[in-house]
Amino acid sequence: MKHPLIEIVIADDHTIVRQGLRKLLEEEDCLKITGEAVDGHEAVQIVQKVTPDIVIMDIAMPLLNGIEAARQISQSDLKTRIIILSMHDHTRYIRELLSIGVSGYLLKNSVSSDIIKAIMAAVKGERYLSPSISNRVIEDFVSMNRKTAQDELYNTLSNREREVFQMMVEGYSTKQIAEMLCLSPSTVKSHRSNIMEKLQMDNISKLIQYAIQLGVIDIHI
Repeated sequence: MKHPLIEIVIADDHTIVRQGLRKLLEEEDCLKITGEAVDGHEAVQIVQKVTPDIVIMDIAMPLLNGIEAARQISQSDLKTRIIILSMHDHTRYIRELLSIGVSGYLLKNSVSSDIIKAIMAAVKGERYLSPSISNRVIEDFVSMNRKTAQDELYNTLSNREREVFQMMVEGYSTKQIAEMLCLSPSTVKSHRSNIMEKLQMDNISKLIQYAIQLGVIDIHI
């Protein structure tokens, strides 16, 4: 009996990663790649358009990072399962993504069989973590009783403010942000003002440093 194909979207801003992952997954008869995205915004748009069973994505992507993209996808009515494939094992990333409801978190040094296992687990509604970090992650997640002051401030931002926040610290102007998000410049200015007020910042340099500490942007990219 032939099983239905598992449709997958790949989101990563590195072409070689997308190509390698596509080649790996297409070796499995039951897997089909239905789309690729180079940033978080495109990932959300493609997932909404093709409604795949699985989206595999990185965290450190431009315009909208993988955490916020995962949040938007999980808040939609779609049944797409999310698997994170990242080089980062920062406990804050993992903690937040697990709270969002991702089905898997793997490091990019995982073996190919782990990725297949994560996909199969996600399809069954189960969660799969990279073996190299699973024990530490679970212990941290269970024992985490309070959030840091930084997390608390960041959590006061709305989804739209988080999008604008990332674009601000990536160096985009008000006009550029307005064009990319299809907003008026005055609306973006209002968001910028609200962000600075909520995060208790008075200049962009402090905002960038704050973003780096939170992991919203990656200085190694």
